[in-house]
Amino acid sequence: MTSWAVAPVDFRELTANPLAKAAAPKPGGDLFRGQTLRQQFETALGGERIRIRFSNRFGKAPLRIAAASVGLSTGADAVSPATLRMLRFGGRDSVVVAPGADAWSDGADLKVEAGQAVAVSAFFDRTVPYATVHTQVSDTSWVVGGNAVGTPKLQGAAPLPLNHIVTGLDVMTMQPVRVVVAFGDSITAGGGEAGEGAYPDLLATRLRNSPLATQPVSVINTGIGGNRLLTDGIGPSGLSRFSRDALGQTGVTHVVVLLGTNDIGRSVLVGMARLPTPEHEVPTAQRITEGLQQLIKQARAKGVKVLIGTVPPFKNTPYWSDASEAMRAEVNRWIRSRQDVDAVIDFDAVLRSPADPLALNPLYDNGDHLHPNKAGHAAMAAAVDLRELQE
Repeated sequence: MTSWAVAPVDFRELTANPLAKAAAPKPGGDLFRGQTLRQQFETALGGERIRIRFSNRFGKAPLRIAAASVGLSTGADAVSPATLRMLRFGGRDSVVVAPGADAWSDGADLKVEAGQAVAVSAFFDRTVPYATVHTQVSDTSWVVGGNAVGTPKLQGAAPLPLNHIVTGLDVMTMQPVRVVVAFGDSITAGGGEAGEGAYPDLLATRLRNSPLATQPVSVINTGIGGNRLLTDGIGPSGLSRFSRDALGQTGVTHVVVLLGTNDIGRSVLVGMARLPTPEHEVPTAQRITEGLQQLIKQARAKGVKVLIGTVPPFKNTPYWSDASEAMRAEVNRWIRSRQDVDAVIDFDAVLRSPADPLALNPLYDNGDHLHPNKAGHAAMAAAVDLRELQE
């Protein structure tokens, strides 16, 4: 079952984005060569045996991992020596991951508990250009020269602003569990003032503490900041990545979909810049709702339950105009009328200002009038009916 996972993006897309400071070119070049990468993350489910996913989704050349290990983190780049396990791939010490593909390690006997920090290390003996990355959590990646996958404490490791290649951890457990995938854009991914307090994290806390939680629930955040439903931008479009980033997670039982903000906002930005845009890429309420309907159908076909959220308000941002507000209202009317989903989560109603329903409540505004702050994310998590995630 999925205990941790992220939605990766293309490093080249980030370098092309002037707002992505973490992806700025480095003096030593944007590549690994004869180095060990170590990354830390927290598990959502416990188990007796684990496996790790390594991704070359956005790579243009084969990715060779010469050696890899996993262990329980003791803080920063250090690993408990007694828990270090060398990873194998089909019984081999190394693996070559084809461009566009992922590779799972063999299962490793390592007992982990929910909320425990795990560290994965990978040694690259050949040149590996930066390609498949994620930005969801910072200050959790380090790089050091040589093969240090078996070294408990790295010596002279340099921190990295981005996380690379490792995109998932599964646990083997005999317990019945629920795996909930939160799928969306920056409002799901968090960041800014929300930090690690994104609504999926707070929803996970609610579930752990709830008397309604009759079995463990893993909440996986596959939000990508700047992501759109209909067209590629930062990350592949929601339509094209849903099957992998949401339905492709091991054991997924529920998905929470919140997308459309960046599509609606794009209609304003395209108009202002007078950019030549193919007719089929011009966002409309009908195209957005048809796209959401496709996601619902895909999930239904796999037996996955669907919770869909209304698009929150964004007045007083560059995304807002009378036309974009009318589009948002039409999309939200369609969402609220759904009878073919398991639940509608009215994020719009929860986050809007009582004084101006077209704008974020000032108590929930991180300052840019678009993204919720910590209190806003807590309100979003509180809006989810936990009973829907236990069925």
